[in-house]
Amino acid sequence: MGRSLLLALQFLTRLPVPAMAKVEERDAGRSFLWYPLVGLLIGLVLAMLGWMLASVPQILRAALVLAAWVAITGALHLDGLGDSADAWMGGLGSSERTLAIMKDPYSGPGAVVMLVLILLIKFAALETILATGGGSLLLLAPVLGRVALPLLFLTTPYVRPGGLGSVLAQHLPRRAGMVVVLASALCVLVTMGQIGVVAVVVAAGMFVLLRSIMLRRIHGTTGDTAGAMVELIEVAVLVAVAIAC
Repeated sequence: MGRSLLLALQFLTRLPVPAMAKVEERDAGRSFLWYPLVGLLIGLVLAMLGWMLASVPQILRAALVLAAWVAITGALHLDGLGDSADAWMGGLGSSERTLAIMKDPYSGPGAVVMLVLILLIKFAALETILATGGGSLLLLAPVLGRVALPLLFLTTPYVRPGGLGSVLAQHLPRRAGMVVVLASALCVLVTMGQIGVVAVVVAAGMFVLLRSIMLRRIHGTTGDTAGAMVELIEVAVLVAVAIAC
């Protein structure tokens, strides 16, 4: 249990955690079970930072919380979103071309535009949520974004054989994974009330939409498209919460 939790923290965050000399494939697969908890930890850090900066002007406060969010995650999922945006624009409907572009380390105009738009929308939503005093609502987006990852790998083929994602998916415990996904969603519904219901519905809708887009274009998922899903679910949940609160 401890090893898989440390792996989840190492992969999803830049928080200082003890390094492990050897990583077992079984532990790597089981690390998926801890992704919602890591999302909760990220959300708690953001909520605490928002509370500590309560006396700072609202726009600056939102900008600092967003910067901390990017720093904590190491822009991991933003990288996947940028690669996916380039691939979808340049792939011209071809699965092979789309997958090839995603492996290109350089960022094109699609990536730049998408990242600017996502960060701008996140900033505006954060400013709105913090202005209403709803700092605890910052927990929702990081948690639901990371609940989507085990669900995606449980339900969607990984299309790069031999890649890290294929190893993780192969060793992800299916029954335990579904229990974690359902329990996490239920906890949000029970603890966050009406806004929690809105957030879960929006996250579920985005999951279904994005998964169908992946299946149509590349017949499955990759690490980049999984990261893109996290970012797009996060921004959708933030916008929904900002409108609802």
